[in-house]
Amino acid sequence: LCRYASFGTKGSVYMFGLRSELMMKDITMDSEDQPLLDFDVDLFRHLYTMEEHGAKIRIDRNVCLQPSHTVDKNISQTKCLSINCKPKKFIKSLFPAIGWLCTYQWKEWLAKDLIAGATVAIMNVPQGMAYALLGNVPPVVGIYMALFPVLVYALLGTSRHVSMGSFAVVCLMAGNVVTKYAAPPEVMIAAGNTTAIADIGPPNHYSPIQVASAVAFLVGIYQLIMYVLRFGLLCTLLSETLVSGFTAGAAIHVLTSQLKDLFGIKVAHFHGPLKLIYIYGDLFSKLHTTNLAAVVVSAITVVVLIANNEFLKPVAAKWCIIPVPIELIVVLCGTLASTYGGISTTYGLKVVGDIPVGLPQPTLPPFDLFSSILMDSLIIAIIAYAISLSMALIFANKLKYEIDPNQELFAQGCGNIVGSLFSCLPFAASLSRSAIQQSVGGCTQLTSVFSATILTGVLLWIAPFFELLPRCVLASLIIVALKGILFQAADIIKIWKVSSSEAIIWLTTYAAVVIVDIDYGLLAGVAVSVIILFVRGAQLKVLVLERLRNTEIFLEADKYSKTETIPGVTIISYTGCINFVNAVTFKKRTLETLFGTSEPQSPFKVAPQEESRRETVVMDFRSISYVDSSGAKTLKSIIEELSVHDRNVLLVGLSGSSILMLQSCNVFTQGSEPIFPTVQDAVTYSQSKPLNSVYSIRL
Repeated sequence: LCRYASFGTKGSVYMFGLRSELMMKDITMDSEDQPLLDFDVDLFRHLYTMEEHGAKIRIDRNVCLQPSHTVDKNISQTKCLSINCKPKKFIKSLFPAIGWLCTYQWKEWLAKDLIAGATVAIMNVPQGMAYALLGNVPPVVGIYMALFPVLVYALLGTSRHVSMGSFAVVCLMAGNVVTKYAAPPEVMIAAGNTTAIADIGPPNHYSPIQVASAVAFLVGIYQLIMYVLRFGLLCTLLSETLVSGFTAGAAIHVLTSQLKDLFGIKVAHFHGPLKLIYIYGDLFSKLHTTNLAAVVVSAITVVVLIANNEFLKPVAAKWCIIPVPIELIVVLCGTLASTYGGISTTYGLKVVGDIPVGLPQPTLPPFDLFSSILMDSLIIAIIAYAISLSMALIFANKLKYEIDPNQELFAQGCGNIVGSLFSCLPFAASLSRSAIQQSVGGCTQLTSVFSATILTGVLLWIAPFFELLPRCVLASLIIVALKGILFQAADIIKIWKVSSSEAIIWLTTYAAVVIVDIDYGLLAGVAVSVIILFVRGAQLKVLVLERLRNTEIFLEADKYSKTETIPGVTIISYTGCINFVNAVTFKKRTLETLFGTSEPQSPFKVAPQEESRRETVVMDFRSISYVDSSGAKTLKSIIEELSVHDRNVLLVGLSGSSILMLQSCNVFTQGSEPIFPTVQDAVTYSQSKPLNSVYSIRL
């Protein structure tokens, strides 16, 4: 709501009927340090004569408006294009790059995109190599991931600022699959010296590259299927809270996976639930084998990176928008120390190893492996898409342009399929690289094209230089890069203050990911989210409203002190939906509100002088989204029972679908009272002499 309240062309955003708990949220606009909501009432006017269905009701009264912040900015927007259109528009919608290339401002944007592309390419070299190790594949795969699928996304994607490629969480999830189904390197070497690789036996006769490419191919297929089924918005059911808890928990797995390289310890591989417990148990049992040289190199690397990020980078940012490529500098220093100082051979440090020169040959993945990795690939496809889409939306909302969720599925699906042919892991957006790309002035995905061009040169001529880079240096890069994600755990306090239910989703997802496993954590988070949605849908809030003095605003009686009752009128507001789940609660709480009990006594006799004016019950349904047949029949029984107790019932704010449901259940009879669009209309009607019946729809 905060994001889209400031989104659009010239105009204003007006809100109506917010409940008090929403008003009390401490929410501010993303782009301005001012509250989203302002509740000063300062505009009065007269409203209105309504003529509908032959009935005439004239209402002259003062009406209060709640002004909202006016958005008056010249904002350019992209236009959503439908597939059901002319071929030219269809092609533009399928290839969004055509749209921004046609309007590309070459004089202003070219230099910015070139600088941003060079900066991102420099970041991609160390990050790609490091994250490839998370995927249990050769480090050069990380550079491939910043080349082949990224070029596809640049052509098909709708985000102009995300930097696609390797991402820690996605690489780790794919790496778990690689570890499970790929043969260890020593077994592959042994198999290469025999006449039949099949002697190794399934399922572990695949190389890590084969498993990685199979996962990427299946992830792409799943994303294309979701695109065809228009599941782009469905994946947004993974709320920001759930994704935050998931990534924070997965960061613990990433951290754990790098401890063996930080300490120079060989740790056994574990799979399945509670694997972190087994890993730490094995790690602590082997601490006596720690390589002190690896610890020293790791400590120096971590200190240098943190010192740059916390102290040097803020100072340098005042003088130059291009950040110091500290990660590349650290990698270069580590490589030089290992190559010319001999620290790797002298102290037994594990190095990156062989890096092939040139571009890989396109190869199909092993299709017979697909049946074993179906579920793993589906989860990776959903997570990679959800993370990338959330990052794309961050920049789109910040810079005021639109993202097409379904087109993002198409772009990522095609990118993963193409990447799988070139030995890539599944790719996703990186928040750190995306932030740098946007901050140094990147304007379009032409930045990715420039970055890929530079990385092609690295693969052709420079890549073998990094063969003697100690792996503990790359592990240190990963640990420092995780700082922001790891510290998301501190957000739980803020989340709890805003919404306890969202905090429960976050905690459940985080705990399940850390304690059980990544896949189970995602399922647990989704399950809890669905349960909470169901519980909220089944809940029905029943509130008594009173009028704010000298206005036509009706507020909860128990939360505001300056309200007043209206003689002879009881106003009950309902929030939620009325269905078979809560129909009994609907009747019970309504009667309890009116009589103090769900089983009122026999109707009392009124005095003769009071018979001319019966008490009125105004039932406000403006916040009711749906009424089913059970709810309609229950409402009919409530109206009949209140009629026995000498009470008129006036209905307010029923939607068109709800009116049709009530009509089909014969709730309305000849001589029924009107349905009103607002509470004030119903109150005014109840205080006037009876008029002809009228039905109106929600305005």
